[in-house]
Amino acid sequence: MGEREGRKLETSAPLCSLSCSQSTMAWSLVFLGVIVLLSAFSGPGVGGGPMPKLADRKLCADQECSYPISMAVALQDYMAPDCRFLTIHRGQVVYVFSKLKGRGRLFWGGSVQGDYYGDLAARLGYFPSSIVREDQTLKPGKVDVKTDKWDFYCQ
Repeated sequence: MGEREGRKLETSAPLCSLSCSQSTMAWSLVFLGVIVLLSAFSGPGVGGGPMPKLADRKLCADQECSYPISMAVALQDYMAPDCRFLTIHRGQVVYVFSKLKGRGRLFWGGSVQGDYYGDLAARLGYFPSSIVREDQTLKPGKVDVKTDKWDFYCQ
Protein backbone atom coordinates (compact mmCIF):
# COMPACT_ATOMS: atom_id res chain seq x y z
CA MET A 1 0.00 0.00 0.00
CA GLY A 2 2.82 2.42 0.88
CA GLU A 3 4.53 1.52 -2.37
CA ARG A 4 1.34 2.31 -4.31
CA GLU A 5 1.03 5.71 -2.59
CA GLY A 6 4.65 6.40 -3.52
CA ARG A 7 3.84 5.68 -7.16
CA LYS A 8 0.86 8.01 -7.02
CA LEU A 9 3.13 10.75 -5.80
CA GLU A 10 5.64 10.03 -8.54
CA THR A 11 3.00 10.06 -11.28
CA SER A 12 1.11 13.04 -9.89
CA ALA A 13 4.23 15.25 -9.72
CA PRO A 14 4.97 15.08 -13.46
CA LEU A 15 1.28 15.68 -14.22
CA CYS A 16 1.31 18.77 -12.02
CA SER A 17 4.48 19.99 -13.67
CA LEU A 18 2.93 19.45 -17.08
CA SER A 19 -0.32 21.20 -16.21
CA CYS A 20 1.53 24.00 -14.42
CA SER A 21 3.80 24.61 -17.41
CA GLN A 22 0.78 24.56 -19.75
CA SER A 23 -0.93 27.12 -17.55
CA THR A 24 2.19 29.29 -17.50
CA MET A 25 2.49 29.00 -21.27
CA ALA A 26 -1.16 29.97 -21.73
CA TRP A 27 -0.72 33.07 -19.57
CA SER A 28 2.47 33.94 -21.45
CA LEU A 29 0.56 33.81 -24.73
CA VAL A 30 -2.20 36.00 -23.29
CA PHE A 31 0.41 38.49 -22.06
CA LEU A 32 2.13 38.49 -25.46
CA GLY A 33 -1.22 39.10 -27.15
CA VAL A 34 -1.92 42.08 -24.90
CA ILE A 35 1.52 43.56 -25.70
CA VAL A 36 0.93 43.13 -29.45
CA LEU A 37 -2.49 44.78 -29.21
CA LEU A 38 -1.16 47.69 -27.16
CA SER A 39 1.69 48.32 -29.58
CA ALA A 40 -0.68 48.14 -32.57
CA PHE A 41 -3.08 50.68 -31.10
CA SER A 42 -0.63 52.96 -29.31
CA GLY A 43 -0.57 56.62 -30.20
CA PRO A 44 1.75 58.07 -32.82
CA GLY A 45 5.35 58.23 -31.79
CA VAL A 46 4.97 55.71 -28.99
CA GLY A 47 5.45 52.56 -31.05
CA GLY A 48 7.15 54.31 -33.96
CA GLY A 49 5.81 55.57 -37.24
CA PRO A 50 5.16 58.69 -39.26
CA MET A 51 4.09 61.87 -37.50
CA PRO A 52 2.42 64.98 -38.96
CA LYS A 53 4.72 67.08 -41.14
CA LEU A 54 5.91 70.35 -39.64
CA ALA A 55 6.68 71.82 -43.09
CA ASP A 56 6.72 70.92 -46.77
CA ARG A 57 10.15 72.39 -47.54
CA LYS A 58 13.47 72.99 -45.81
CA LEU A 59 16.80 74.70 -46.46
CA CYS A 60 19.93 72.55 -46.28
CA ALA A 61 23.64 72.77 -47.10
CA ASP A 62 23.30 70.02 -49.75
CA GLN A 63 20.54 68.05 -51.48
CA GLU A 64 20.67 65.21 -48.89
CA CYS A 65 20.91 67.52 -45.85
CA SER A 66 23.94 65.51 -44.75
CA TYR A 67 26.28 68.45 -44.04
CA PRO A 68 25.72 70.78 -41.10
CA ILE A 69 24.81 74.35 -41.96
CA SER A 70 26.08 75.76 -38.70
CA MET A 71 27.02 75.22 -35.09
CA ALA A 72 24.86 76.85 -32.44
CA VAL A 73 24.77 77.05 -28.66
CA ALA A 74 21.58 76.48 -26.67
CA LEU A 75 20.53 79.59 -24.76
CA GLN A 76 17.97 77.74 -22.65
CA ASP A 77 16.61 74.28 -21.89
CA TYR A 78 14.01 72.79 -24.21
CA MET A 79 12.02 69.65 -23.44
CA ALA A 80 10.93 67.70 -26.51
CA PRO A 81 7.10 67.50 -26.71
CA ASP A 82 7.25 64.34 -28.86
CA CYS A 83 9.68 62.07 -30.69
CA ARG A 84 10.21 64.46 -33.63
CA PHE A 85 11.98 66.94 -31.38
CA LEU A 86 15.26 67.05 -29.46
CA THR A 87 15.60 67.72 -25.75
CA ILE A 88 18.29 70.37 -25.46
CA HIS A 89 20.02 71.72 -22.36
CA ARG A 90 21.38 75.22 -21.95
CA GLY A 91 24.98 75.47 -23.13
CA GLN A 92 24.91 72.38 -25.37
CA VAL A 93 26.37 72.61 -28.87
CA VAL A 94 23.77 72.00 -31.57
CA TYR A 95 24.68 71.11 -35.15
CA VAL A 96 22.05 72.61 -37.48
CA PHE A 97 21.38 70.45 -40.56
CA SER A 98 18.16 72.04 -41.85
CA LYS A 99 15.90 75.05 -41.44
CA LEU A 100 12.22 74.44 -42.09
CA LYS A 101 10.35 76.83 -44.38
CA GLY A 102 6.74 78.01 -44.55
CA ARG A 103 4.47 77.04 -41.67
CA GLY A 104 7.36 75.29 -39.85
CA ARG A 105 9.87 78.14 -40.26
CA LEU A 106 10.28 78.54 -36.51
CA PHE A 107 11.92 75.09 -36.28
CA TRP A 108 15.35 73.88 -37.28
CA GLY A 109 16.59 70.32 -37.59
CA GLY A 110 19.81 69.22 -35.99
CA SER A 111 21.79 67.07 -33.63
CA VAL A 112 22.97 67.76 -30.09
CA GLN A 113 26.52 67.14 -28.92
CA GLY A 114 26.61 65.35 -25.56
CA ASP A 115 28.72 66.23 -22.52
CA TYR A 116 31.57 64.13 -23.91
CA TYR A 117 32.21 62.14 -27.07
CA GLY A 118 30.41 58.83 -27.05
CA ASP A 119 27.85 60.13 -24.55
CA LEU A 120 24.86 59.05 -26.63
CA ALA A 121 24.27 58.02 -30.20
CA ALA A 122 23.62 61.09 -32.33
CA ARG A 123 19.94 61.64 -33.02
CA LEU A 124 18.42 64.12 -35.43
CA GLY A 125 15.40 66.10 -34.36
CA TYR A 126 13.74 69.50 -34.42
CA PHE A 127 13.92 72.40 -32.00
CA PRO A 128 12.76 76.04 -31.95
CA SER A 129 15.31 78.30 -33.63
CA SER A 130 14.70 80.88 -30.89
CA ILE A 131 16.44 78.77 -28.22
CA VAL A 132 19.85 78.73 -29.93
CA ARG A 133 22.47 81.24 -31.06
CA GLU A 134 24.30 80.39 -34.27
CA ASP A 135 28.00 80.85 -33.57
CA GLN A 136 29.64 79.47 -36.69
CA THR A 137 28.40 78.96 -40.24
CA LEU A 138 29.92 75.80 -41.69
CA LYS A 139 28.26 75.72 -45.12
CA PRO A 140 25.50 78.04 -46.38
CA GLY A 141 21.98 76.59 -46.13
CA LYS A 142 20.78 77.64 -49.57
CA VAL A 143 19.57 74.35 -51.06
CA ASP A 144 15.76 74.19 -51.07
CA VAL A 145 14.66 70.58 -50.41
CA LYS A 146 11.19 69.04 -50.23
CA THR A 147 10.47 67.27 -46.93
CA ASP A 148 9.16 63.71 -46.89
CA LYS A 149 7.58 61.40 -44.31
CA TRP A 150 11.02 60.21 -43.11
CA ASP A 151 11.85 63.73 -41.94
CA PHE A 152 9.15 63.36 -39.28
CA TYR A 153 9.33 59.62 -38.62
CA CYS A 154 9.58 58.39 -35.04
CA GLN A 155 11.63 55.33 -34.22
